[in-house]
Amino acid sequence: MQVEQELAQFSPEKEMLLTIGVFDGVHLGHRFLISRLVAEAKQHNLLSGVVTFKEHPRKLIAPHMFLPHLSTLAERERLLKQEGVAVVIALSFTPELAALSATDFVKLLQKHLKMKGLVIGADFALGAKRQGDAAFLKALGEKTGFTVTVVPHKKVSNETVSSTAIRQAMADGEMEKVTRLLGHPFSLQGKVVPGDHRGAGLGFPTANFNLDADQALPPDGVYATWAHVIGHRYQAMTNIGKRPTFGKNERNIETLILDYDKDLYGKDLRIELIARLRDEKKFNTPEELKRQIADDVKRGSEILAARSRN
Repeated sequence: MQVEQELAQFSPEKEMLLTIGVFDGVHLGHRFLISRLVAEAKQHNLLSGVVTFKEHPRKLIAPHMFLPHLSTLAERERLLKQEGVAVVIALSFTPELAALSATDFVKLLQKHLKMKGLVIGADFALGAKRQGDAAFLKALGEKTGFTVTVVPHKKVSNETVSSTAIRQAMADGEMEKVTRLLGHPFSLQGKVVPGDHRGAGLGFPTANFNLDADQALPPDGVYATWAHVIGHRYQAMTNIGKRPTFGKNERNIETLILDYDKDLYGKDLRIELIARLRDEKKFNTPEELKRQIADDVKRGSEILAARSRN
């Protein structure tokens, strides 16, 4: 069984307190739950762990309802570790795993991860047909020796924090709201690939990078961003769109990193989207576009400088 093979690769040095979920975006609601997990693990001398999935379960169970993801697996792992989680266990969500009963899945967690407790959200359920809700897991825990802590939903300005609410704010281009609900700026990451050097020809060399096809994106336009390159942060402007001035028709992401002139090809680049500056539009001449880019840089730099002081 693949899930058992994957779990067997982990060998925790002591008993664990776990939570389970996709944690797409690792938003404020997730962080609220994770803080409880980390605190309780420390209190009871347990190892904190998150069991997550390499693919969103919905992609297998209800592909017609599948939504683009807010964060890659690598980004989720980075953010979860940043919240103090000791171990992140990523499982393949296969038909075999989807068919496992809640009881059988819990047994595997007890066997391979030394699970002594679960921390879950109010609407959490696991196992085939979502049998393992809070009441079921509490009863099972009393029989087999693990605790269950249920954490309520997190609200911000009377709005329940959820991946759905964040996707809606992003679709509306409300990056400030996205940041508020996530608790951190929305980011994109990938390896820098060669572009067509249009930016360099205008005097504004840009870095282009490819993203997973399932990555959620805000509307086309120009954004003030932070670029993270090899452990350093730089002001940057990012264009998401089809570059209509040059007759392009493929959606592209290109980032102009200020005060950076080193070769980036093949290197990892992560950008944080801070504010939307304008819609993407077609200019009559490259010179008009060049003047607009200069204005974007000036305005975006002012926004980033102000945000870094706050």
